[in-house]
Amino acid sequence: MAKCPKIVITGASGFIAKNLRKYLSKQNVDLISISRSDFKKLNFESKIISKNYNEKNLLQKIKNSDVLIHLVGIGKQSVKADYDMINTEFTKHIVKISKKSKIKKIIYFSGLGVSPNTSLGYFISKYNAEKQIIDSGLDYTIFRPSYIVGKDDLFTKYLKKQIKNGEIKIPGSGAYSIQPIHVTDVIKVIFEAVTEMKFNNKIIDLVGPNYITFEKYVKLFSKGTKTKIRKINLEDAYHDAIINSKSDFGIDDLNILIGNFKGNHEKLKKISNLKFQSMIDLLESGRLL
Repeated sequence: MAKCPKIVITGASGFIAKNLRKYLSKQNVDLISISRSDFKKLNFESKIISKNYNEKNLLQKIKNSDVLIHLVGIGKQSVKADYDMINTEFTKHIVKISKKSKIKKIIYFSGLGVSPNTSLGYFISKYNAEKQIIDSGLDYTIFRPSYIVGKDDLFTKYLKKQIKNGEIKIPGSGAYSIQPIHVTDVIKVIFEAVTEMKFNNKIIDLVGPNYITFEKYVKLFSKGTKTKIRKINLEDAYHDAIINSKSDFGIDDLNILIGNFKGNHEKLKKISNLKFQSMIDLLESGRLL
């Protein structure tokens, strides 16, 4: 795109969106941000509060934008909002609005581990959302992220809370691995996906360079504190997730953790041509605390 693109962001009050909006604002990008809840408006940003993303209210406001970045999704179900409702059907609604608004491209955040062979409800909803986008006829980039971490992501907040309480709980052995990526790297990749044609019509794993066991991650994160690390029985963790909506880990949190999903970082590195931060270096420096 020769001119500076006009970008629409859904889920504007979420962790990734907040970081992305700040970055785009500094780049003087024409931005339209939509959220169900109120948020602080930034420079070069149009703000839309919409409880249900009603088509009638949005069409004229986002018409002829270049890219829509769809960041609405849930990772834990409730009786009021399930995976199919939010991750699949709402994505279908966003695709419909995008087409009617003559938006050229959608960037979507799916999940690492999503595939046509999955039996996990969360992944099924994300896979079906991907299909809605791929079949739309619009240009797209679908990212399948691992844990995206920074100072205010849910995973980091959980660990900080556990440190404050003096103990971090590890479900099961902790030998399963994750491939976290820092949010500042994610934002740079998204901006490239907006501006560079080479990202068009691709599904890309959004993962960091380090594949690290959960136990090692926790130990490095809490290094220098007097936090006790305690392994809890995996069966007990699942039981608590089933009966307690406020449990530390949801059922699918546990499924994803012990899934040992590994993404293709080399493909991401090659297409983006970016230098990614080592998560191990960040952890050892204490910059995530």
